[in-house]
Amino acid sequence: MQEKEHVLNILKQAKEAVEKEDVVKLKELSNYTLHTSSIQQDPDNVAIAVIVYSLSKIIERKKYTYYEEWPAFYKTYVKSIDNATLSLEKDDIKEFRENINKIRSEIGKLSGRFKKYIQDVFKKAEINKASRVYEHGISMQQTAKLLGISIWDLAEYTGQTGIGDVDLSITMPIKQRVKNAEEMFEK
Repeated sequence: MQEKEHVLNILKQAKEAVEKEDVVKLKELSNYTLHTSSIQQDPDNVAIAVIVYSLSKIIERKKYTYYEEWPAFYKTYVKSIDNATLSLEKDDIKEFRENINKIRSEIGKLSGRFKKYIQDVFKKAEINKASRVYEHGISMQQTAKLLGISIWDLAEYTGQTGIGDVDLSITMPIKQRVKNAEEMFEK
């Protein structure tokens, strides 16, 4: 676990955002965590980014709340975030990871359409976050390994988004650079 304080802060803010149903805040927290995890390549940070983003998508789509299993799933989800926070505060990384994994294991206990919807949200969140890690310059193979997804899923998604098409070697034309330099010295 790298940057324990960062993860603690994210978890606490995520809980507040969940209680307020602040989807925008949850997505911001996920993106912020993902940026850090791209730099550190820390699976714990990546897991938090995926969980927070998935939760934002679940809350954003109100249709999930109509399912009979929603209240119990939501309660377990929030309790697992609370327990993960407490575990980190006690420096118990093993227990922290168990609480994070509990969220995923709870999905397996769901049934029918609700289970399929939640599984789809998590799968798409993993692929979305993987594409963002890849966008930070981490190799596709390392990114897929970091998130535990297939390189094929990642390649398919990044191909659809155009992330891999960005040419970082394109710079400003020489004439424009000279003009900008001249303008700087005129002032």
